[in-house]
Amino acid sequence: MTTWQNAASSPRLGAELRATLRLAWPLVLTNVAQTALGTTDIILMGRFSPDALAAGVLGWTLYFALVIFGVGVVTATSPMIAIELGRNRHSVRDVRRSVRQGFWVAVSAFVPMAIILWNGEAVFGLLGQTPELSAAAASYLQTLMWAGLPFMLYVVLRNFVSALQRPVASLTVALLAIPVNAVLVWALMFGNLGFPAFGLAGAGIGTSVTNVLLVAGLAIFISTDRRFRRYRLFGRFWRPDWPRFVEIWRIGLPIALAIVFEVWIFNAAAFLMGLIGKEELAAHAVAIQAASMAFMVPLGIGMAVTVRVGLAYGRRDQAGAGLAGWTSYALAVGYALVTAMAFIFAGRPIVGVFLDLGDPANAGVVDLAVLYLAFAGLFQLFDSCQATAIGALRGLSDTRTPMILAGIGYWGVGLPLGIVLAFPLGLDGVGVWIGLAAGLAVVAFMLTGRWMLRGRLGLFEGGRLRGLEAGVGASAA
Repeated sequence: MTTWQNAASSPRLGAELRATLRLAWPLVLTNVAQTALGTTDIILMGRFSPDALAAGVLGWTLYFALVIFGVGVVTATSPMIAIELGRNRHSVRDVRRSVRQGFWVAVSAFVPMAIILWNGEAVFGLLGQTPELSAAAASYLQTLMWAGLPFMLYVVLRNFVSALQRPVASLTVALLAIPVNAVLVWALMFGNLGFPAFGLAGAGIGTSVTNVLLVAGLAIFISTDRRFRRYRLFGRFWRPDWPRFVEIWRIGLPIALAIVFEVWIFNAAAFLMGLIGKEELAAHAVAIQAASMAFMVPLGIGMAVTVRVGLAYGRRDQAGAGLAGWTSYALAVGYALVTAMAFIFAGRPIVGVFLDLGDPANAGVVDLAVLYLAFAGLFQLFDSCQATAIGALRGLSDTRTPMILAGIGYWGVGLPLGIVLAFPLGLDGVGVWIGLAAGLAVVAFMLTGRWMLRGRLGLFEGGRLRGLEAGVGASAA
């Protein structure tokens, strides 16, 4: 029996399950709230004009593709803080250093991102978009781009409160941001409440201001709450800690690339659907939106397991780390089975949330969307498993190998298989979805195997923690 299996039979299972659920549910709702911010922009753009919607979606796609990379890099602060608190639950100085350098990393990641986004019109031109659409999308990007830095700073602070297992603070601020964003975008885009009508540029301004308020609100909460203020996170911000700065990039860059591999394969799938036909693309958009909302739960569980495993890893508790990982894994699998059944057997009512089922003009899209949802149900299990396994591995600061495995599964298996099935073999959209499911399955199996292998080999090779103990702790506060 392996260490992981011993851990799974531990009498601490009930306590670990409760701790994981307490940490995971606010993170799930925070993810939903953050998704709602972008959804609000898209809805209001659709009410402005069809052209604005097309340009807005194009601009948002490029913005999200770059920002998600920066978010992936600063995500390294989550296991770093958790491991330090596991090693010393009263640690203040090292936690503060990780947060401070997380801010520095966010700024350093934002600079090249801003350069690309500022020149969005040229980027869209290279991608073959029309000059009119490129110009409109670029006007949106040049105001939206300023939302990227405050959002990454917010992610660092969210990781801090989550590592302290107080995620409700970030959830509260995120929920308050939804109506604020809606009012600001509505006012600045349409010229309401006495503001000029800025059009798409107004939507970018509204979202950027909202993200500034988002990080400011969480910073104020942290500075005034007695459980957080003792960390003095915002003092001596200018003081460098180069070993820790490099460590965040070392851990975070593979996280960012793994996220990019996953996000971009779904972007590529949408492009392939566009080549097949308009009905297929519309049906794909509905199915992907439903699957994306369902994914918020395993994503939140994956974020929670990073903290739980990191805390156990920091205190050198191998059985506790295994227990944390497998408890979250079981939760994710249980949830996936429920959503899979819903997608497979209740696909038509779910599609009805997005499309009018009674309109004959929608019949073709509805039938395709129901079919695609069935495949989405099949990969719910794989998606939940890979999200939880990679989250557990991040808790061990194990990010490089999972990045490679993600690249192999998504781009070495999933995308090529989808292209072959869709075009030469004539399966069209079904082939694309089989490719997506296959890629997720391969990644899930490999990441789960990696987690099991870490259990058999042991976490603490050489008698000390890997990664964080090497050099980082020696730097000055």
